[in-house]
Amino acid sequence: MEGIQSSCVLSFYYSRLRHRPPEIPFPSLPPPPPSKLRHRASLKTRTSLPSMALQVRDQQSFHKSKEMLPKIDKSGRFCSPRAARELALLIVYAACLQGSDPIRLFEKRINAAREPGYEFDKDSLLRYNHMSFGGPPVATQSVEEADELLRCDEQDSAIEAEVLSAPPKLVYSKLILSFTRKLLVATTDKWDSHVLVIDKVVPSNWKNEPAGRILELSILHLAMSEITVLGTRHPIVINEAVDLAKRFCDGAAPRVINGCLRTFVKDHAGTNRAQTSKSKQEVPLEV
Repeated sequence: MEGIQSSCVLSFYYSRLRHRPPEIPFPSLPPPPPSKLRHRASLKTRTSLPSMALQVRDQQSFHKSKEMLPKIDKSGRFCSPRAARELALLIVYAACLQGSDPIRLFEKRINAAREPGYEFDKDSLLRYNHMSFGGPPVATQSVEEADELLRCDEQDSAIEAEVLSAPPKLVYSKLILSFTRKLLVATTDKWDSHVLVIDKVVPSNWKNEPAGRILELSILHLAMSEITVLGTRHPIVINEAVDLAKRFCDGAAPRVINGCLRTFVKDHAGTNRAQTSKSKQEVPLEV
C-alpha cells in the first residue's frame, strides 16, 4: 500500500480529483453548508413577512448546543476524541484536493514553522463548539433579534476558522495528535479495500458527482477504518461520523452516512463470522 496518492487510480471518485490544483496551500474544511447560511441570512426578510408559516424556535433552544463546550486539558489544548476526528477529516479532505498522502501532509502541518509574529488566542478554544449544528429556519420577533443571531453566527465562524487553521501543536494535546495519526494511518492502509465497499453502499448520485462529495466520502473512509483497524465500538463511530456530517456537510448527508455505515457494520460482522466458521472447519484433527 503506497498511500492514497497511489490508490487514487482505483478510486471511483479520487481519480477525478488527482489533477485538480489546490486553490490554497492547505485547504481547510468548507464553511457551513449553503442551506444553513441561506436560512440564517434571510432572517430579516422572513421577519418582515409575518404571513409566512415558519418553524419557530426560541433563542435559548437555538443556542442549546453551544452550552456543550469542548474538553480542554491542563495545558489548555483539546483532549476530546472528537477533536481528533475533526483534525483527521481536515487532513484527508486536504489530501484529496491536493493529491497528496495524508500522513505526509499531517507531518508537514505538524512541523510547519510558525509565521513571524503569529499569536494564537487560546481563549478561542473555550469558545469553540464541536457540537454546533445547523438547523431549520428560525423565526425572530424583531430585526434586532435577527441581527443578533447573525452576529453570533459570524463570530462562531471566525472562531472556527481561527482554530482549524492554527498550528496543531497549539490546539491539540499530544494524545489527540497521536490518535489523529493512528486514524490517518488506518485510513491510508484500508483506502483501496474500502473504496470497493463504499462503491456498493453509497447512492448512485454520490458516485455520479464525486467531486461534490469529497467530505462525505472522507467521513466514510475514516469511520470504516476506525471500526475495522482501531476497533472502536461501531455505535460510537457512527454517531461521531453523523455529527461530522451535520457540521460540515449538507442535505441528507448525515442520514445517508448513517445508513451506509450501518450496512457496512452488518456486512463486516457477517464476513467475520463466516471467516471464523471457516477457520474452525480448517483446523486439522489430531491423530
